[in-house]
Amino acid sequence: MLHVAQVNFHCDPERRQPAELLDAWPTLVDVAEAAAVGGVRVSVIQACWRRAHLSRNGVSYHFIPCDGAGLGDLIAHIRPDVLHVQGLGFPREVFSLAKAAPHTPILLQDHANRLPRIWQRPLWRRGLSVVSGVSFCAREQAQPFLTVKLISTHTAIYEIPESTSRFTPGDQAAARRATQIFGAPAVLWVGHLNDNKDPLSVLDGLAEAARHLPDLHLWCCFGVAPLLPRVHARIERYPRLEDRVHLLGRVRHETIEQLMRAADLFVLGSHREGSGYSVMEALACGLPPVITDIPSFRVLTAGGAIGSLWPRGDTQRLSQALVSLASQPQAVLRTAARAHFERELSFEAVGRKLVAAYQDLIGRKQTERSRATSAPALPVNHV
Repeated sequence: MLHVAQVNFHCDPERRQPAELLDAWPTLVDVAEAAAVGGVRVSVIQACWRRAHLSRNGVSYHFIPCDGAGLGDLIAHIRPDVLHVQGLGFPREVFSLAKAAPHTPILLQDHANRLPRIWQRPLWRRGLSVVSGVSFCAREQAQPFLTVKLISTHTAIYEIPESTSRFTPGDQAAARRATQIFGAPAVLWVGHLNDNKDPLSVLDGLAEAARHLPDLHLWCCFGVAPLLPRVHARIERYPRLEDRVHLLGRVRHETIEQLMRAADLFVLGSHREGSGYSVMEALACGLPPVITDIPSFRVLTAGGAIGSLWPRGDTQRLSQALVSLASQPQAVLRTAARAHFERELSFEAVGRKLVAAYQDLIGRKQTERSRATSAPALPVNHV
């Protein structure tokens, strides 16, 4: 059976214990279990403040010191066929990993990584030179790295979601009773109140849509909120929004699932996303998204075939999308959203995509080694 080691060099700043990390970082677990569902043996190597070994749901978790001590010995012991590293921002660690396992292909998975500063690029270029492939939620997201030659044109690029979701659809009426939300449509926001998420444009669009949707209500869940004073000011600007926008603040993750079951539409104004965890969760619940036309959201919605995409900052197009979707049969929209999730974003779907990438990388590495061993010897010059 194919054996993959998924490696995360990010060390928890809160210094949580190994078992706590698995509960606090669900994506770490979900990506590992998705690959396992795809039919491969999975080991996770996680930087941690305490060395430990745990097993959960068929996945083996190895916690190593944050300085990487013992990583080479562990790789030699477990002998993975592929090394799958989370994030692009660990060039030194990746270069050391390649030295420890020179014949093992390395896949890096993007997590909304930005281009490094110019003075850091030689180090990144060195680290990325030893990888066989890089995965992005949307292939288009690789272009900035290719343009500045951080990623070689010979490196394989894969289009794979960052994660998946365990959320499921549920009875909407029961969810509304449990959460006490209402509206026709009831629109849900789950995201920070910051410039990138652009809640101000969303409020402008909702204010316009409310002219045509007299019972529209927005329910807003958020954590970090640097724009909260401006959000309050924007709501006060539109009298029609004052009783329609409900700022819920931070809520428990299980409550998010209930809210997504209860709502009619999901909205975000993001200018940039690595993928969009809340969008994946909405689709898992069968909640149609009305989100911005950015690369990752295009992939997550099959180019807008599920829900609707609107240009960043274009409040008129947002308003039109809300009005249009609110007029369509909700049962049909919800069924289509969940069916799309199962085809493209479920554990099984992400597992298939991961395993296909792993197998492709192994084939590429074998071809590379065959070419190297069959290359004709260079002529010897005799003086």
